[in-house]
Amino acid sequence: MQNPGGSLKDRIAYNMINQAEKRGEISPDKTTLIEFTSGNTGIGIAMCAAAMGYKCIIVMSAKRPMLERYLTCRQFGATVHLSNPSLGALGAIAYVKKLCADNPSYYWVDQFGNMENPEVHVATTGPEIWEQASGQVDYFVHGIGTGGCVAGVGKFLKSKNADCKVVALEPSEARVHTGADNSKHGIIGWSPGMHSQFLEGHDQPKQTLSDAPRGVVDEWGHTLTKDAVATCLKVTQTEGMMIGPSSGAAVDYAFKIASRPEAAGKTIVVVIPSHGIRYVAHPLWGAVSAEADKALPPGQEPCSDKTAPACLWNSSTYTPS
Repeated sequence: MQNPGGSLKDRIAYNMINQAEKRGEISPDKTTLIEFTSGNTGIGIAMCAAAMGYKCIIVMSAKRPMLERYLTCRQFGATVHLSNPSLGALGAIAYVKKLCADNPSYYWVDQFGNMENPEVHVATTGPEIWEQASGQVDYFVHGIGTGGCVAGVGKFLKSKNADCKVVALEPSEARVHTGADNSKHGIIGWSPGMHSQFLEGHDQPKQTLSDAPRGVVDEWGHTLTKDAVATCLKVTQTEGMMIGPSSGAAVDYAFKIASRPEAAGKTIVVVIPSHGIRYVAHPLWGAVSAEADKALPPGQEPCSDKTAPACLWNSSTYTPS
């Protein structure tokens, strides 16, 4: 979350654009960058496009929890297209491909299939984790969005410690990597409804997938949306760590791992990809957002009556409807 655009995805955004530019495939004077995203990669691409002089189109699902992502991409100067959520990620990607076919100057960054995604995690994220954990990493826990971080960091950590357990996470409602059907969930950034191209099994028939270890992944974990949200609030209000839904889901599962007898004394690394303030339109913030609308009604003019009480609102006296 400390990367300049506010999330882990800044790393893949810059690497994918920079490498394409080095190969001579794109240049600011002739190329428009385009990408479908659940938010953070789009923000990273919009930020890099602004800094590197590219025009940029970000495609994201027309859902209210995308609000902050929409605002941030637009503030960076990117154009935003909102896709039909009923068509899912595959429908949005088909839309991107059609735009590229119709506009030769468009360059699809392709976070879901571009190998420069996992490669930057092999080169940077993995080594940083290893160094900061003083070479003591027994479990690496991370959710599957594109799968690039799991694949890249997992590869690096296993090269340093073959016994390191890589745990890849999905929403309990959408365990596509173990052969289940994709269904609705509220863990933004996880499980776009298709198997990661960077993790082994993407070319296997759905019915052959299972919980068994394969490739770099030792364990296919999962978390319910409601547990992700509950853990977000718990961690934010008891540890002072402002985290979002996917981080809450990962931390929730890490708690489960930590409670196992075999994990006693082990080091468990969990990635917190972005700050929780990026999710104020998500139901995670629903209760406090409703309260804020009561305390600070939209369109209400500030009080100009100097005879009014000094304190006009005390949240401790608020009773939710």
